[in-house]
Amino acid sequence: MVRRFLVALLLLSSFAVAQSKRAFTFDDMMKLKRVAEPYLSPDGKWAAFTVTDVSLETNKKTNHIWIVPVAGGEARQLTNYSGEDNFRFSPDGKSALAITDAEGSSQVYVQDFDTTTGTLTGDPRKVTSISTEVSAATWSPDGRSILFVSAVWPDCKDDACNKQRDDERSQSKVKAQIFTHLLYRHWNAYGNGKRSHLFIQSLEGGEPLDLTPGDHDVPPFSLGGQDQYSFSPDGKEIAYASNLDEVEATSTNTDIFVVPVTGGTPKKISTSPGADSTPLYSPDGKYIAFRSQARAGYESDRFRLMLYERATGKTTELTQGFDGWVESIVWHPNSRGLFFTSELKGEAPVYWVELQGHPIELWAGFNDGCQVTPAGTFLVCDVMSIKAPNEIQTIKISNLKEITHKPEGGGSIDQITHINAPILDQVQMQPIEPFWFTGAEGVKVQGFLVKPPNFDASKKYPVKFLIHGGPQGAWGDDWSFRWNPELFAANGYLVIMVNPRGSTGYGQKFIDDINGDWGGRAYQDLMLGLDYAEKNFANVDKDRECALGASYGGYMANWLEGHTTRFKCIVSHDGMFNTVSAFGTTEELWFNNWEFKGTPWTNPEMYKKWSPNQSVANFKTPMLVVHGQLDYRLDVSEGFQLFTYLQLQKVPSKMLYFPDEGHWVLKPQNSQLWYKTVNDWVDQWTKK
Repeated sequence: MVRRFLVALLLLSSFAVAQSKRAFTFDDMMKLKRVAEPYLSPDGKWAAFTVTDVSLETNKKTNHIWIVPVAGGEARQLTNYSGEDNFRFSPDGKSALAITDAEGSSQVYVQDFDTTTGTLTGDPRKVTSISTEVSAATWSPDGRSILFVSAVWPDCKDDACNKQRDDERSQSKVKAQIFTHLLYRHWNAYGNGKRSHLFIQSLEGGEPLDLTPGDHDVPPFSLGGQDQYSFSPDGKEIAYASNLDEVEATSTNTDIFVVPVTGGTPKKISTSPGADSTPLYSPDGKYIAFRSQARAGYESDRFRLMLYERATGKTTELTQGFDGWVESIVWHPNSRGLFFTSELKGEAPVYWVELQGHPIELWAGFNDGCQVTPAGTFLVCDVMSIKAPNEIQTIKISNLKEITHKPEGGGSIDQITHINAPILDQVQMQPIEPFWFTGAEGVKVQGFLVKPPNFDASKKYPVKFLIHGGPQGAWGDDWSFRWNPELFAANGYLVIMVNPRGSTGYGQKFIDDINGDWGGRAYQDLMLGLDYAEKNFANVDKDRECALGASYGGYMANWLEGHTTRFKCIVSHDGMFNTVSAFGTTEELWFNNWEFKGTPWTNPEMYKKWSPNQSVANFKTPMLVVHGQLDYRLDVSEGFQLFTYLQLQKVPSKMLYFPDEGHWVLKPQNSQLWYKTVNDWVDQWTKK
């Protein structure tokens, strides 16, 4: 009796605490600090990381470097420079570099570091002065040089030439450009003829050496993730990724090259016709690990973990039989194997694979950006969930030699930063609730439910039905500042998300099932998932549902508009409306070539079959259209066409146009307007 009373008291107390917390707001989200890129000191005592602060008032984001003891302790701000980023400890741990724009130009600065107190001492010393500025810098193993990236004119032989060319362009009254090849614009910017190259700069001064001259990018364009280059442990060689194909707009064929640090002719070491990336030398220098895709022209092929043996030139796959994508990778200090992360059913667990073995899942959760302490004691990773953005956690791995299977209880895990606790402790966040149902062709498909704060089990709630982009993407127990399920739920909605065919984390066949079938199985999966939710979740008000999607989700929103009337409203953000015009105005042509199995003139029926503009006569559902002028993946004309057709069909519609945003809405005040406009539109049609 006493035990039951105590349990009931505990439940009542938890309920009271939850009720005392308020709903999550957009202002709360902007106050959250954005943690990224943990980087360890050589002695394994300190983890430095970047923290981004957002100011709604100034409409800006500011980076600072923070530090925390790996063993646990207070996290604190380490630096207060202008535009600081890319913090890296020197190999001996006695100094650190960072890229800052303290003098109006992004350059590398070095400062002494006291490893006992975890503080920077003395004044920063400027190491680079290249006119084309610096990004992505790292130390040489001997600590005497800095490797960095800079975008230069490929025909210029020195910095004076680059500066003269840049000055001439900036001072010219004529802003016209002449293009001679494809990929003349990319994501949100037009190309200007410059190429990113790798440079090495001695700390003793002098002109930096261009290690990758020529008319190609090193490293290739990336939306994030690990560096695409690294030093050999002896400091004599650089491995890097680059795409040398003649028509980059139709090719995903990045390869791995090695080049001496003194310069010279690069040697290609990869052979796959697909993308090879993220070269990483083993600590003993015997191997280079890298990620590889087998199929040419398919950016969503399975990323395998490959091992190149430097002495023999032999390449083997370490992930044979593993059906997930290898994401971030890191070597164990003893060179015996690697840790990597891979999406799995809404999470990104940590895996371990030995050089002679098979991948083993070690720890669940949504992990990324892992580093290993030099003594091999801890794995230090970014970790997040749907309830909280990135923080830093440690995973004890000192008993790794005993691991032959997934450890019971998941091992010893400690979150060592709680930077956003002051905000998150005040708001009520709901957990993500997974569910499974039978999708198209009898395949099992996963969905997720997020309830509103102060959820009342006796009430019915309107629904926001979110559709992810990609299509090779996924919803899961992770955080997003752009499409945040907790924020969507906060004003009284059930949020339902389904990972239809094409989603990542369910095996490569599940991904491939969307190729050439954009409005087929995926559409059926989405509708069957919503059917399941309506039948099995008593709180779903099926008469008050709104569908929202961006990118591929925007395409699917447009497809829904012409193929169902079950929704009270639809939101389409940066979606494909006309498959033929989208092909002619996009930049990464390999994507459309693969997904629609050819071009509009070699396979016109495929483009016509899956084009939402072919169903305009059926458009009836009120729709909000959102698009950015600087979106070159899906040109703004797609949004303009859609809005024109809606208006001519007399469908209640509105368009939110951003002249200064690309495929994503990134500026704080624009984001504020986006959330308000989207939520107001949904309220207008579901809360009458």
